[in-house]
Amino acid sequence: MLNELERAKRQFDIPESKVIRTLSLLGRQEIKNAELLIRLHEILLFLRAYPRSASVLSQVEKTLKTFAERVSNLGDADIDLSPLDDPEESGIAGTSVTTNFSYAIVRWLVARYPQQLSIDWDWFEEEDRFGATMPRFLPLLEEEAMVEAHVPYRDWLRAAIGGRNELVWLIARFEALNVSEQRKAELYDSLKLHVTWRFGVRSSRTGMKLPSRKIFFHDQPLIQRREISLAAELSSPPIAVEKVSTTMGEKILNLARETSAVRYRELHGFTYGDSRRVLKASLGRGTEAFVIGVPPEYRLPLRAYHAALIFKNGVPVAYFEGLSLFERMESGFNLYYTFRDGETAWLYARILRLMRQLLGVTVFSIEPYQIGHENEEGIDSGAFWFYRKLGFRPVRPELMKLTLSEEQKISAKPDYRTSARTLRKLAGGHLLFDLEVPAGYESILSDWDQFAVRSLGLAVQRRMAQDFNGEVGKIRSASGQFVKRALALRTDRWREPELNALENLALVLAMIPGVERWSADEKQLTAQIIRVKARTDEARYLRLMQRHTKLRAGVIALGSQ
Repeated sequence: MLNELERAKRQFDIPESKVIRTLSLLGRQEIKNAELLIRLHEILLFLRAYPRSASVLSQVEKTLKTFAERVSNLGDADIDLSPLDDPEESGIAGTSVTTNFSYAIVRWLVARYPQQLSIDWDWFEEEDRFGATMPRFLPLLEEEAMVEAHVPYRDWLRAAIGGRNELVWLIARFEALNVSEQRKAELYDSLKLHVTWRFGVRSSRTGMKLPSRKIFFHDQPLIQRREISLAAELSSPPIAVEKVSTTMGEKILNLARETSAVRYRELHGFTYGDSRRVLKASLGRGTEAFVIGVPPEYRLPLRAYHAALIFKNGVPVAYFEGLSLFERMESGFNLYYTFRDGETAWLYARILRLMRQLLGVTVFSIEPYQIGHENEEGIDSGAFWFYRKLGFRPVRPELMKLTLSEEQKISAKPDYRTSARTLRKLAGGHLLFDLEVPAGYESILSDWDQFAVRSLGLAVQRRMAQDFNGEVGKIRSASGQFVKRALALRTDRWREPELNALENLALVLAMIPGVERWSADEKQLTAQIIRVKARTDEARYLRLMQRHTKLRAGVIALGSQ
């Protein structure tokens, strides 16, 4: 029956009545195997996101409500539940996750779900760090920690907390420290504590859902990759976008953190997202994307940062991360494994269209990891060809040559499959899609072909080593002073975030030849760019950058060395 239901995800010639009957039978059937239970769960989640009809959706929801009990029954029967811990399958109702979450996420979990959390001491190995950190909270602990080899730290902790939850007590102590948030995080993270979260149904993948006013039912075959033109999609009509309330923004961020945490994941934009800067975009076909920015204190030094959580009929199906300079965006798209038989190419194209609309980006870069470099999942899924067939191209000439050779083989022999070994070679460099380069003109290079943000960073390191004896304070001070003089900046009324932005951007500006000879308008625009980096919306930062041709040329030159 599971095979029949699996086929129903993609084959729309199967009568709806048969699908409903199969769902009903499986809903009543006892499953005594964790792998089969997982398989049923993932099919049901897919059908929740891509339902054929209200009747199918109703039966799916009814069966999903049984999963916490099903998992409990497997445990009572002493059946191996370890498959439920796999990151691709974790998060099912009735289970838990155990990992060393960051301080920011643990603090958030403690604030929301204190009774569902505990420390898993079986994973504890950092006794030295515990001995160095915990005397802040446990008086006289040094008496043993400084001289004994095997201190019973948990006995000390039990005595101090007086029956309270260990993790809740510990986080409260960290919160009370009179140090910066960064220092608190460093101290906590150094302990490498593994935290177990026994989440409730609403936080599980089984129960997590954003209410939808209108469900988009799929009674026709799903959109296939071959039907998508990325260039056409990027030039399609604007997408409807609205800013959500801070309350709604916080709700979305909570969902984003939950959907990541139950999969053992964290994403910078979800962990540190700004609930005041969340946009809702209606992509069509029951799909909504919530675009999230981060506050100035958590922004990257150079690139603008945006994340998005994507819902299909209220079900979280994917997330996106965009890191942008000028018109170039490094795009990270992660579709949750359950939904990879869905409308992936269409969804990805719509997200890029949204990013172009919001940020003005027209060049999209895919990092090697995304297509399989040191990432076997990317090799197994054929990620390279997913992007290539959308119009991306390798920027390294030898990889472009290999790509064309593989395409000739595929054209001559339709059943030909690129070997894993060749896919690993193809994953050796990043891919690029430049809207300004016409499709099929593989010989036309983009200005961004050889650019890498890492190259900017390494250029700064070399300058620091050569001119400043490797001292970070000296290069920061000298670069800042030079840029202030070159741009005639008066910063006495600048806020701290603006001064921080100046300190970071000055490291690059100081290496661009001729900055001091720029026109007054160019200098004024540069000053605007610096200050806007620290203000409310990084979209404006990018839009201003896109107007500064000399700054763009200088940054590309430095980052292409």
